[in-house]
Amino acid sequence: MMREWTLLFSTLLCGLAGPTYLFQPSLVLDMAKVLLDNYCFPENLMGMQETIEQAIKSREILGISDPETLAHVLTAGVQSSLNDPRLIISYEPSAHMAPQQAPALTNLTQDELLAWLQKVICHDVLEGNVGYLRVDNIPSQEVVSRLGGFLVANIWRKLMGTSALVLDLRHCTGGHVSGIPYVISYLHSGNTVLHIDTIYNRPSNMTTEIWTLPQVLGERYSADKDVVVLTSSHTGGVAEDIAYILKQMRRAIVVGERTVGGALDLEKLRIGQSHFFLTVPVSRSLGPLGGASQTWEGSGVLPCVGTPAEQALEKALAILTLHRALPGVLRRLQEALQDSYTLVDRVPALLHHLASMDFAAVISEEDLVTKLNAGLQAVVEDPRLMVQAVRPKETSSGPETGANDPPELDPEVPEDEVAQQALVDSMFQVSVLPGNVGYLRFDRFADASVLGVLGPYILRQVWQPLQDTEHLIMDLRQNSGGPSSAVPLLLSYFQGPDVSPVHLFTTYDRHTNVTQEHFSHTDLLGWHYGSQRGVYLLTSHRTATAAEELAFLMQSLGWATLVGEITAGRLLHTHTVPLLETPEGILALTVPVLTFIDNHGECWLGGGVVPDAIVLAEEALDKAQEVLEFHCSLGALVEGTGHLLEAHYARPEVVGKTADLLRAKLAQGAYRTAVDLDSLASQLTADLQEISGDHHLLVFHSPGELAAEEVPPPPPAVFSPEELSYLTEALFKTEVLPGQLGYLRFDAMAELEIVKAMGPQLVQLVWQGLVDTARLVVDLRYNTGSYSTAVPLLCSYFFDAEPRQHLYSVFDRATSRVMEVWTLPQVAGQRYGPDKDLYILMSHTSGSAAEAFAQTMQDLQRATVIGEPTAGGALSVGIYQVGSSHLYASMPTQMALSASTSEAWDLTGVEPDITVPMTEALSTAQAIVALRAKVPTLLQTTGKLVADNYASPELGAKMAAKLSHLQSRYSRVTSEAALAEMLGADLQMLSRDPHLKTAHIPEDAKDRIPGIVPMQIPSADVFEDLIKFSFHTNVLEDNLGYLRFDMFGDCELLTQVSELLVEHVWKKIVHTDAMIIDMRFNIGGPTSSISALCSYFFEEGPPILLDKIYSRPNDSVTELWTQTQLAGERYGSKKNVVILTSAVTAGAAEEFTYIMKRLGRALVIGEVTSGGCQPPQTYHVDDTHLYITIPTARSVGAANGSSWEGVGVVPHVAVPAEAALTRASEMLQHTLRRAQGSPREGLHDQSPRVGGTSGPQTNGTQARGPA
Repeated sequence: MMREWTLLFSTLLCGLAGPTYLFQPSLVLDMAKVLLDNYCFPENLMGMQETIEQAIKSREILGISDPETLAHVLTAGVQSSLNDPRLIISYEPSAHMAPQQAPALTNLTQDELLAWLQKVICHDVLEGNVGYLRVDNIPSQEVVSRLGGFLVANIWRKLMGTSALVLDLRHCTGGHVSGIPYVISYLHSGNTVLHIDTIYNRPSNMTTEIWTLPQVLGERYSADKDVVVLTSSHTGGVAEDIAYILKQMRRAIVVGERTVGGALDLEKLRIGQSHFFLTVPVSRSLGPLGGASQTWEGSGVLPCVGTPAEQALEKALAILTLHRALPGVLRRLQEALQDSYTLVDRVPALLHHLASMDFAAVISEEDLVTKLNAGLQAVVEDPRLMVQAVRPKETSSGPETGANDPPELDPEVPEDEVAQQALVDSMFQVSVLPGNVGYLRFDRFADASVLGVLGPYILRQVWQPLQDTEHLIMDLRQNSGGPSSAVPLLLSYFQGPDVSPVHLFTTYDRHTNVTQEHFSHTDLLGWHYGSQRGVYLLTSHRTATAAEELAFLMQSLGWATLVGEITAGRLLHTHTVPLLETPEGILALTVPVLTFIDNHGECWLGGGVVPDAIVLAEEALDKAQEVLEFHCSLGALVEGTGHLLEAHYARPEVVGKTADLLRAKLAQGAYRTAVDLDSLASQLTADLQEISGDHHLLVFHSPGELAAEEVPPPPPAVFSPEELSYLTEALFKTEVLPGQLGYLRFDAMAELEIVKAMGPQLVQLVWQGLVDTARLVVDLRYNTGSYSTAVPLLCSYFFDAEPRQHLYSVFDRATSRVMEVWTLPQVAGQRYGPDKDLYILMSHTSGSAAEAFAQTMQDLQRATVIGEPTAGGALSVGIYQVGSSHLYASMPTQMALSASTSEAWDLTGVEPDITVPMTEALSTAQAIVALRAKVPTLLQTTGKLVADNYASPELGAKMAAKLSHLQSRYSRVTSEAALAEMLGADLQMLSRDPHLKTAHIPEDAKDRIPGIVPMQIPSADVFEDLIKFSFHTNVLEDNLGYLRFDMFGDCELLTQVSELLVEHVWKKIVHTDAMIIDMRFNIGGPTSSISALCSYFFEEGPPILLDKIYSRPNDSVTELWTQTQLAGERYGSKKNVVILTSAVTAGAAEEFTYIMKRLGRALVIGEVTSGGCQPPQTYHVDDTHLYITIPTARSVGAANGSSWEGVGVVPHVAVPAEAALTRASEMLQHTLRRAQGSPREGLHDQSPRVGGTSGPQTNGTQARGPA
């Protein structure tokens, strides 16, 4: 870039005037060179070429005669073009060379350095043991290295004992970058080394990472102590970086003003040989703490707490004072929760959460209140539990009254009767409104003891005038509450006719640790008013404490309808605990001490009571009278809804239940919370749908008359070409997809008569192009239904004309008759027929008639439904007016019944055969089509594999022939996994061989396919550990050898590790007097190692024929002989051998046992083996994920043709597997002990005397395995 600029500038300079002008074009070139070599944002210089061109050509610059003015003009131009105010050009004629920098500190003497430090660093210990450290210049690494001991001994050590530290950088305008890690490291915990910044230096073009120091001279400041950094608008450079890093580390709170936004390192450099100098930032931070998304350069460090610089220290000390008080605040908060919070089970979680909270960033009382409340609510979600700032006059030492004013005292009860009567008159306002509606207002709750004294007067002056009213309005709008003791008494007057006590509510008092159930009073003065006549409570935002409790309980019990405003949300059951005194008042915790549980078992957590009808308080009385009038018709509306259900609802089996539910809820007063037709409709709908499970059953309010459906005009006999073209294009989309797959989409179901009228045209324009396809997709994913009358016609195209097919039945509630729906004998055009595959695509938006078509075809197994479950439409819905009101009931009047089961269709909609997202439905259908097209070939391939490889050639050929005739069974297969399952079941049915199997193995699981991917042979080192784990040997009493292994290995593998096997297994048991080989847990494996294993139990003489194995794939017989060369010693043929078996013993273990038994070399004790097969082979079926496992070999060594395959090896001595070891040990020990005193007697010679070769034997004691 510099070369290009030089060529450009040399051309420009030729045309400029000479020395008569102050401005020389070379000045701009030199300035550009200084920037390119030193500016720490070189990427921003890409546009300098145009800027320099303009500067050289500028007549304004060429005409400037004052050098200082020129410097200002150039500065403005550079700052504007690079958007960097730190770039400054100055004119300094007195400087003949670059401005002299302050003498390097490294050149100062020790005394000079100390004097300098005393000027730039000062410290103090302020009130409250707060350390104060002011730094006006950040010393370099060299200075710290020389004076580190002095700094630690005379400054740092005096601050170490402080409880918090204020680092004052308000007057620090810079320093040395190398000093950054020292400052940060003394405030960092030191447990880990932290990457805190990356610095790019342009002159050296180098990037340097800055990390905290692993070790520091002296001690680090404890990470548990608070640090506050003070900043001002003068704080710049390195000091800004330190403030920013500490803030990002969350190690310090920054208090003061936004910093200057300077540079890490500024240098003033001469421009060429002129008297102009350029101040340029030469270093920059690439992102403190390793992140480059944000930095402070150019924008400054924004403080956590903004305040004028001169007030920053005072604000910092206030924050630290608050932080010092935090442990006490938390302790008092925790104690209050433990001692008073009524939800005891939530206290441990609260305490744990509070203990884990970080309060380091709290900077004010308001901040603390917000954080504490957020922490409390995150655990308990209890609005009663809160911390708040309380002014002195709001403070109370006892239970909270919920108001700012002191609680009103109960009136003193005079002894004079006249005065008592006057007191009652002053407390209660009673009247009878038009319509015989009682009105009762009282604005304060008195204690139950007061009511007890005034009871006779209240009865006579208040209650008697209201007894004969038809309804009662109780006005609590001005009631600020009072003691709760009278609430149960007042509630009792509204109990129903039941004379037994009614459970009203339950309370748990944390302070007394007492749970109390509150019941209605039976010994009342006067009469019950009850709730049947209608009680209406008026509320406002002033309704509080006991008045709220009464309102809440009357609503919860269903004894009253609430009208008005949401109540105050202030309860008597809280306690105020001071947490912290502040100059403005206190921070206090409001803690609930009482749990309030209603008669439904729900815990009331306070908060305002929400009325059933929300209106302004001043409108509440009028609204209550309006609701009262509405409730007069409530019974008729509910009963009318029930009668409509009985008359029209299509499901008579649930009609009785729904009608009974409505009547029961009406009698209980459950519908008194409905205050208009809309709310009543919502409640009725919820109740009806809950008991019926039918979301089509609903009640709604329509203010105007429902317009009768207009009868559509009769369709024209023949549509015009334009009309037909429009309808066809709008309603139908057809296509023939690859594989002769027809595609038909229509998004609405037309009325039958319209379809018939359009029949010939539809056949020609739509149907004719699809009817000859090999298979068809009907796409109803966007079909919302409409008319169901055309469904039988549509279905008829997919069945033969004769015999006609019963599609479904319809139960009509109006006639109480069942009508069967059948296919039509005649249709326009050609039928698609019953044999070609049909796929129906559905989604959650498919409705009514579209669902009916899909449900019918699925029910009759004529189609495969693919997509999403549908919403569940209805065949026919009737809308009926409830009496003469504006309330309407909508309900299904017909019910579809399955043709195959006679059961009603599921109300929840159509459940697809294959559930996939609607966007994948078509591709899934195409995949199924491709799979079904492969079925004949797959069956042929499978049959050939069985015929060519099954161990019994005759049976294999028969299976292949029969398999080809089962093709129709696979016509509705939908996946390769389902195909594998069906095919495996058929093969096992044909062969009676459980070892002939098929499997679907996806691509990501092919490493587990036996016979397809070879096993990896481990190294000798690995195999040594594997041998020790896989083989179990022991020498039992009387020198009996014991050998157990649970799987046979490949001969090639075992040959490679034969020396390891001999060393770690065989040598331990080869010199025993008899041997037990435990095959009870052996599941088989390769048979290639059987001949070697058998050889150890015969002499070295001529080979012995062990067995003959017939292999079907190469149609040959292989003879198994004992081997002449073995690793290690032979056990020989003279010593007794017993093999233990169980029903688990399989495959190669059975072959080994069978050979040893047939040759008379071993006695078999245990259970009949599993009857497995020779190791099968697995074959891949064409280009699918299907694999077939085929037994390809069988034993043919027995002269009589017998074998163990499929039937198992029958033991000589039959005992339960768990007793086999004990029986074998006893028999061998008996034989060995007898042999010690007589010529050797073989165990096999004794076998008839110990139970023969078969049949049940006496049970031995439970075997205990070898150690």
